[in-house]
Amino acid sequence: MTTTVTSAPITGAPRVLSRRPGRWIDGWNAEDPQLWEAEGRAIARRNLGWSIFAEFLGFIVWQLWSIVVVMLPAAGFTLTSSELFWLISVPSLVGATLRFPYTFMVAVVGGRNWTIISAGLLLIPATLLGFVVSDPGTPFWALLVVAALGGVGGGNFASSMSNITYFFPQREKGWALGLNAAGGNLGTSVAQFAVPIVVTLGAGTTLNIALAGWMWIPLIIVAMLGAWRCMDNLSHAKADFAGTAAALREPHLWLMSLLYIGTFGSFIGFASVFPKLIADQFPQLSTIQIGHAAVSLAFLGALIGSLARPYGGRLADRLGGARVTVVALSAMALGAVSLVWTMPLQNFGVFLACFLVLFAATGIGNGSTYRMIPSIFAARAIATGAEPGSAAAAVFARKGAAALGLISAIGAYGGFVIPQVLNASQLVTGGYAVAFYGFVAAYLALIALTVAVYIVPRASLAHRRI
Repeated sequence: MTTTVTSAPITGAPRVLSRRPGRWIDGWNAEDPQLWEAEGRAIARRNLGWSIFAEFLGFIVWQLWSIVVVMLPAAGFTLTSSELFWLISVPSLVGATLRFPYTFMVAVVGGRNWTIISAGLLLIPATLLGFVVSDPGTPFWALLVVAALGGVGGGNFASSMSNITYFFPQREKGWALGLNAAGGNLGTSVAQFAVPIVVTLGAGTTLNIALAGWMWIPLIIVAMLGAWRCMDNLSHAKADFAGTAAALREPHLWLMSLLYIGTFGSFIGFASVFPKLIADQFPQLSTIQIGHAAVSLAFLGALIGSLARPYGGRLADRLGGARVTVVALSAMALGAVSLVWTMPLQNFGVFLACFLVLFAATGIGNGSTYRMIPSIFAARAIATGAEPGSAAAAVFARKGAAALGLISAIGAYGGFVIPQVLNASQLVTGGYAVAFYGFVAAYLALIALTVAVYIVPRASLAHRRI
């Protein structure tokens, strides 16, 4: 049966929300201030809360192997360093690829329904991880397949961001999406902090490494039940395939994808390899024993980067996204080159400080780069003479909305590139210095790109600095 809820009208007919079985809502309009104040804000915030929780668990499952690989040798596995890098990087490859179809699934089956489904899919890699790491005789290919299945957690970001976009008005969308993204990113840090504690607590001389996957199963079930009971499907959420096709023909989409690979790709890539790099360079500090539990300081990198992301967006609002992105990329280059120069000191404090600077800069860059995207497409509309509110302006707005999802997917491939560049550097040179010099060169090139295209006024962007 359909029920309706009306809010007192300002003028004309009352605003109406209609509800159908399956928690479907018809007539949603977040831009209607009366409807928003009456009940829209409460509905949107409730959906945002459960979306953050589900995405948070998605990031945890996506990045589980970043900490598990460090424990495999102690659990009796005999794997090469290159094989460990593949176990780290393959989930990012799969997760980045899944972000493309996941972007459209909210419009196909509904945000609530897809949150239940996508959270349920996390049970597969979480459960299988516990089995394959329990036997040191498990072949490498089996480990690789289960690691690849963890990529489903990486796809959750795209569908979660797409879903929340529909719930909030334009004036509150940036902060809501920033919270959603930061909440998800924190999953990496929580996994790297909690897993070493749980698998070593009470384990004696052995590791309960299977718990690395199984410990999340109850929380995944809670996320599924919460989405089923508390989230909603919006009938007006439609897939914009035409907008996506148009965005793919826009050169700025590809330029911003390069920038997002540099910022978010660096964040997720370095977050995934940080535990291994600590274990390689300072094996005695791979974990720190506190009582009967072991703690890895690797979680600090992802934590700093996640917390910095919303502030990158806020700084971009005040100072301009391109300027903040240039500063962030400069700090990333400085952190990377400092790491190479100080590595011979074999000082863990200096090593950690350099990486934390790098992580903080990637977080700031994530927020500022993402904030640049709608500004670019708004400037493109002005440059073509499109009047605000016109059909022509709406075309660019649709391109911008589609570009957000596409760029987030392309940027995630950095999570595969970073570990593999480090892997190649180690195989060829026996160390990581060449890889980090390569990262510095890439960041300097991205700085030049940002200055040339988005800080120097250009006619294609209405002579505006982004």
